[in-house]
Amino acid sequence: MILIMNEIYQKTICQPIIFQGIGLHSGKSSKIAILPGSSDHGIIFKRVDLKENNIVRANYESVSSAKLCTTLKNEKGIKVSTVEHLLAALYIAEIDNVIIEIDNEEVPIMDGSAKDFLISLKKTPTKILEKKRKYLKILDKVELVDGEKKISIEPNDSSLEVHFQLNYKNEIIGKQKNQINFCFDNLNDVTNSRTFCLYEDIEKIKKAGLAKGGSLENAIVVDANKVLNEGGLRNEKEFVNHKILDLAGDFLLSGYRVLGKIKCYQGGHELTNKFLRKLLNQKSSIKTIEMTDKLVSKETNSNQFENIAVSA
Repeated sequence: MILIMNEIYQKTICQPIIFQGIGLHSGKSSKIAILPGSSDHGIIFKRVDLKENNIVRANYESVSSAKLCTTLKNEKGIKVSTVEHLLAALYIAEIDNVIIEIDNEEVPIMDGSAKDFLISLKKTPTKILEKKRKYLKILDKVELVDGEKKISIEPNDSSLEVHFQLNYKNEIIGKQKNQINFCFDNLNDVTNSRTFCLYEDIEKIKKAGLAKGGSLENAIVVDANKVLNEGGLRNEKEFVNHKILDLAGDFLLSGYRVLGKIKCYQGGHELTNKFLRKLLNQKSSIKTIEMTDKLVSKETNSNQFENIAVSA
């Protein structure tokens, strides 16, 4: 049995991490610097290309648009977009507090996944902070149905577990489903999975002023019965795995690590944000807790995960 201190106390990085690349939708080059943050600081974006009103908090209430990506906006209208892959990497790396300096309004897309972000975060020394990490414990099932799309969360005291199902008419994507436990499962296929689109939708997306920086270097493109990217897919469930990645990033906007079982059908950024607004306003169904002790075996699975003590 081992004591996992990292899951009890908040954590930040010890030194800056720099990324540079192109924005998927803006097509503009951008540079970000992830800097250490203090306890209870949370995740904050700072637009260094602006001299004032340049702070944008990573919070579900700051989401101004969730069309094809998650866009945050402060009270003065300053935006930061396509934040979901970076946030997912921070979630998986268990980083709670950072300042993210950015010199444009869109986070670089990198290769379309969270792989590059996570590799650098894992290589960077971290610091355990003095305050305990806050978790959102689910007490009762909460559900949101929006046409054919639906998402729900129910109690799961040990970890965040996601069950996701896609249903596309396209024969390559088709019906894909996967379930991932963010505490016990290997997450490589999730973090490596890239954003995707149908070739037939590209013209419509570009007419909407989006995907100006999109290419086969940063997105999977599916044309009828084939994947256009050289080398094909990175894993057999890459489409649904990317949706799980997006969901993890969007859920970090709750401000908490979540202990619950999420089930999602045909979901996306818009559905997740609507759901977070409903969930966090349904006070009787949730409780904020801190871990006081956590003993687990390396071989432990979710059915054996019993030795958790929590305090309100």
